[in-house]
Amino acid sequence: MNYEESLDWLYSFERFGIKLGLERIEYIAKKLDNPHKNYKIIHIAGTNGKGSVCKFLEAILSESGYKTGCYTSPHIQRFSERITINNKEISDENIVSLVEKIKPIADEMIKNNDTPTFFEIVTAMAFQYFSDEKVDFAVVEVGLGGNYDATNIVEPVVSVITNISLEHTDVLGKTIQDIALQKAGIIKDGVSVVTATEGEALKVIKNVAKEKNASINIVNEKVWKRISFDLNGQEFHIKGALADYNVKTSMLGKHQGENIALAIVAIEKLQMNRVYIPETSIIEGVAKTTNTGRLEIVQHNPLVLLDGAHNPAGMNVLKEALKDFEYDKIILVLGILSDKDINSMLSTIVPVADTIVVTRSHNNRACEPTKLKEMIETVYKKNIVVKDHISDAIKYAESIVKKDDLICVTGSLFTVGDAREYLMKNT
Repeated sequence: MNYEESLDWLYSFERFGIKLGLERIEYIAKKLDNPHKNYKIIHIAGTNGKGSVCKFLEAILSESGYKTGCYTSPHIQRFSERITINNKEISDENIVSLVEKIKPIADEMIKNNDTPTFFEIVTAMAFQYFSDEKVDFAVVEVGLGGNYDATNIVEPVVSVITNISLEHTDVLGKTIQDIALQKAGIIKDGVSVVTATEGEALKVIKNVAKEKNASINIVNEKVWKRISFDLNGQEFHIKGALADYNVKTSMLGKHQGENIALAIVAIEKLQMNRVYIPETSIIEGVAKTTNTGRLEIVQHNPLVLLDGAHNPAGMNVLKEALKDFEYDKIILVLGILSDKDINSMLSTIVPVADTIVVTRSHNNRACEPTKLKEMIETVYKKNIVVKDHISDAIKYAESIVKKDDLICVTGSLFTVGDAREYLMKNT
């Protein structure tokens, strides 16, 4: 198989959708001789911020001299973004060899009417790749929920639960408590937990941690404080258990203070377990971290901002982050997946926009732009333009933007990915 054939084979499994449960991934992992047991793992769950926390951890551990794998999802532009070592994406050749290794296992499962999902196969690929490359650590992001997510066969050295809000209610449950219980499924016996959850979600996390005899560290605004901000980055003061840190990051948004604090507290847990990580590596790791498509400025004059806000909580974070920017008007390029809580997302972001260009990503779950327009019009009197393709949406936004305006592309990571690909080729 070549690279394109390998990706086609992988994507052919997307039609089987989400099937929660650990039986299939356990079977694949056993056939591969359980590669995930060959290195130390930090496991990350939560609603928002998981990807950023993963990238901060990968960078800090890499700066400390450890060979560090990182597994996140989804990708923005390239499949290889999902699997990195020391921030270097997996090669096309490695993807092909891993597919060839796992394909016979998947074929056998299909014959037995137990077809694995796309995410299960890719998770197994990541675990095998990290083992082949003899990483010291792997930072692993949960795909959906926690308890029955394919990544939850790991035995981590630290578990991190970022924050919890209503999401995927058709799968994870209708209440915050239900969702928190699913995400708390990553908590293992005696393994320290670091979390930024609050309210009812935190109560659930605390109860599960107590049952599992797992110590818990809570990250809230007493732990971190923003010192300065401009469009080139920001500085935070983090109050850790072992030290206080002043850290600079090029990543924007006040919420990154929480993500950085989660990463640093998790790192301190490793330090307490005799893992050598110097303070300079923490400072340098945070400074070097980037996360594509999250409050990313891709163009100045006029300012073009990409943010993959894909749920109500993420949209609220974006709304708050926009307060850091100076602009005359906002032109919003908006594409949302149809299975999201669209009304809540719209009620958060539409009021701050002056012109809205509704569009859709290439993803087959994308909501029709005309439907988005109708949903907005039932509540708001806004200037709304429909463009079926993201490239056309951006062209239109660029045709009407004034020097002091802001173009903001958001609604899903897929929308941002399509927009970024177009902008990188045409600017």
